[in-house]
Amino acid sequence: MVKRIVTATEQQESRIRAQMQSGANSNDSTYVRDLIRRDQTRQHSSDLEALREALVQGEESGEPKPFDASQFKREMKDKHSRGER
Repeated sequence: MVKRIVTATEQQESRIRAQMQSGANSNDSTYVRDLIRRDQTRQHSSDLEALREALVQGEESGEPKPFDASQFKREMKDKHSRGER
């Protein structure tokens, strides 16, 4: 484990104490770790939602079209050699 010092406002400190007094968390470290886990879960959920939305957009975009990777590479090489963006 890594030890870390965190500065909190009086209001935040009151919230931390209230969490410990309520029994929701045994100490301030467990409370902070719990908040970090929740944030990670929220971020993961947000990432999954963005991925789901991209999949839906892809499905709704129509029928797939043939893709020639060699042709695409040639076009990109030509485009970049001309300095286009």
